[in-house]
Amino acid sequence: MPDGIVMAQTRLEGGASWTWRDLLTLCKPRVVVVMLVCSLVGMLLAGPWPGAGPLVFGLAGIGLAAGGAAAFNHVVDRRLDALMLRTARRPLASRRLPTALALGWATLLSVAGISLLLWQVNALTAWLTLASLIGYALVYTAFLKRATPQNIVIGGVAGAAPPLLGWTAVTGQLGPEPLLLMLIVFAWTPPHFWALAIHKRDEYARAGVPMLPVTHGEAFTRLQVWLYGWLTVAVTLLPFVIGMSGALYLVAVLALDARFMVWNWRVWRGRDPGAPIAAFWFSIRYILGVFGVLLLDHYAAAWPV
Repeated sequence: MPDGIVMAQTRLEGGASWTWRDLLTLCKPRVVVVMLVCSLVGMLLAGPWPGAGPLVFGLAGIGLAAGGAAAFNHVVDRRLDALMLRTARRPLASRRLPTALALGWATLLSVAGISLLLWQVNALTAWLTLASLIGYALVYTAFLKRATPQNIVIGGVAGAAPPLLGWTAVTGQLGPEPLLLMLIVFAWTPPHFWALAIHKRDEYARAGVPMLPVTHGEAFTRLQVWLYGWLTVAVTLLPFVIGMSGALYLVAVLALDARFMVWNWRVWRGRDPGAPIAAFWFSIRYILGVFGVLLLDHYAAAWPV
């Protein structure tokens, strides 16, 4: 612990303790960062430079709400997390943090985020953000995750919202372009997450979570990763097809798609036990790369030759 930093600690039953880092962990900061990058892309693609107001307040509101949704996820999944090696050390699963405190923290973040969007951005973005929060924290986490192996596909709508929210934060209206950005994330989510689910199949089975590898077997799930990968490729070509992007995007995204499908092919073949988790990590770089080249193409087209 660095000198000069005083960390408030509360003693819990059994001698466990929590710190402010546990509150931060509840927000899933790495996931929120990816969501904010996608939101930023939506903002910057919406037109000319949006200005500091929509940029700062929009990202802050979306980020706070996303952190609140993640914290609600920790609360709902605390018993499930305790059964899985990957999540057993989370603050609530390990009983370091009181559930009531976590619930209050999640509520505070969510209310602050939605209120900030209503106050400084626009009502459409605020209500869409609230809908995605409810979709992830309640519909997906509390119901779909335990009810159907298609939980990732159905619940993916909420997780795909960030670029749409970024767009509406700047324009205050919907349109085909932001819906296409949302569709890209929606199509990408199943191969991204099912690759992780294959890697963690035994843990999901022990916890009784009906993830696709548990209910339908690894071979079927590997095939779905391969097929949904091709769906993702098709969707990433649509910005060029509808004139939203130009040749620079097309060339770059074809290169990204090729690498993405190489990893999905390795998952499908099933000969490399390390392929699913490697494909999972690459897919994060892939989606950031797709949005990055969309931005590059957008602003390159505006530069004078």
